[in-house]
Amino acid sequence: MTDPWIFPDWPAPSPVHAAVTTRHGPGMSAPPFERFNLGRSTGDSVEAVDANRGALRQALALPAAPRWLRQVHGADVAELGPLPSPDAPQADAAVSHLPGTVLAILTADCLPVLFCNDEGTEIGAAHAGWRGLAGGVLQATLTQLLSPPERLMAWLGPCIGAASYEVGEEVRSAFLRTDAAASACFAPTRPGHWRCDLAALARRQLAAAGVTRIHGGGFDTFTDPRLYSYRRDGGGSGRFASLVWLDP
Repeated sequence: MTDPWIFPDWPAPSPVHAAVTTRHGPGMSAPPFERFNLGRSTGDSVEAVDANRGALRQALALPAAPRWLRQVHGADVAELGPLPSPDAPQADAAVSHLPGTVLAILTADCLPVLFCNDEGTEIGAAHAGWRGLAGGVLQATLTQLLSPPERLMAWLGPCIGAASYEVGEEVRSAFLRTDAAASACFAPTRPGHWRCDLAALARRQLAAAGVTRIHGGGFDTFTDPRLYSYRRDGGGSGRFASLVWLDP
């Protein structure tokens, strides 16, 4: 049986926990979403998605319901606690310093990035597609964390791999305008098109901001059958979640 979870391989302190869901969790979604879709804006039944979110909390014994975001490929960061609000905040990253808080990022090719500090007293999570990376979502997340960069670590979750991700010149230009050396993260394919390495771009930005302990990477949602991929499946793609939480 396919393992329904991916657990980050990072040396997080004991109060910090993290997990990534797959398409094979204990859910109710019907084809083409394959059981464990957690995204409400995918065309899947809202009732099924809500049931899946409840099953997620139970299966991982989460200390509280995950704090979902209304993600818009921007750079806004929400500071959250464990208690739910009537409406999910519109943001593409979140931080928390409160015990019992579960942060959640939904993706299906974009890069989820998780953060924690050495003391295990604060966490962060960011949704970093190419627009978010170019717009500074990782830097914005770091500014909302109280610890200095040298006391933080990051984990890069599953995203589309460079070999599967061809983009146009507008994407490459968005990065080279502020960092000419980011050209190393792009490989030419056909005229005006490039292979884009999202994880390499994230590593570059984090290192420039002073975060030197960067773990994870090496995934490709497009080729990994465990994971949702919008580029592979289009409108039939659900969303998986990358979660980080603090012990209550």
